[in-house]
Amino acid sequence: MTEKHSRRSFLQASALAGTALLLPNSLSANTKSNPKNIGLQLYSVRDDMKKDPLATLKKVAEIGYKNIEHANYIEHKFYGYQPIEFRKIIDDLGLSMRSGHVTLGGNHWDASKNDFTDAWKKTIEDAAILGQKYIISPWLDISLRKNFDDCKRFMDVFNKCGELSKKSGVKFGYHNHDFEFSLRLTSVKVYDIIMQNTDPNLVCQQLDIGNMYNGGGRAVELLKQYPNRFELMHVKDEIKGEKEPYESTILGTGIIGVADVLKLAAKSGGTTEYILEQESYQGIPPIDCMKTDLEWMKKAKF
Repeated sequence: MTEKHSRRSFLQASALAGTALLLPNSLSANTKSNPKNIGLQLYSVRDDMKKDPLATLKKVAEIGYKNIEHANYIEHKFYGYQPIEFRKIIDDLGLSMRSGHVTLGGNHWDASKNDFTDAWKKTIEDAAILGQKYIISPWLDISLRKNFDDCKRFMDVFNKCGELSKKSGVKFGYHNHDFEFSLRLTSVKVYDIIMQNTDPNLVCQQLDIGNMYNGGGRAVELLKQYPNRFELMHVKDEIKGEKEPYESTILGTGIIGVADVLKLAAKSGGTTEYILEQESYQGIPPIDCMKTDLEWMKKAKF
């Protein structure tokens, strides 16, 4: 993951505190059983969103995005706005919030009551207000992956969250970073613990094809190992990094082989949600990178 430490700090703070672009006919090849919804993870333009979320969202809409995924939910507000307020903002811009990132942590589960906290229940309700189809937990706290038994036990909470989310018409899912592939508990990769102990009918997976690189994970291998398990995908490309072995870059210019990953995901991954995310920019303004990424995605055949 690029900018790992700042991203992790952001996710941990959020946890404690609380996309369909229609392709041209020649590219869509969509069916009801396998639509291809393309969106933007707003963390890609995080600095702009922090300075002026309204102006940034307007730019996002102007360059052609229809779907967005949030990465800022603090004290039950989205980028500082109440859920109803933010829903109106994106509706007025013709944007749809199909998914969003909020970390499900151990603090959201009350083992003594065998139930989720009211704060987490409200988190799901707020996702429904925004019209989200998915609520994605993008982090597994270190305290939950110290040993095999604790990690496996928390997967039961994941499954219970899937049941709870369904009641609000929202799907619960998990988004990987890199540690899931580099960390083993009793010789089992954390990612395998997650995949083997979550019910696919209750917990969907958002495969970040870039994050995994620094942990040794490879998207094609995962898509083959766990077919039809990846309803969502963070579409990224990677190059050699300065601070870390790999960092994200403009689609089609790196080493991942994104086009091949997309084809396999569409064929056997069960993937319908393709969310573009770029976190390092090699000196190019982030919003310009995301425009170029969208243009590349429009031309992709998968």
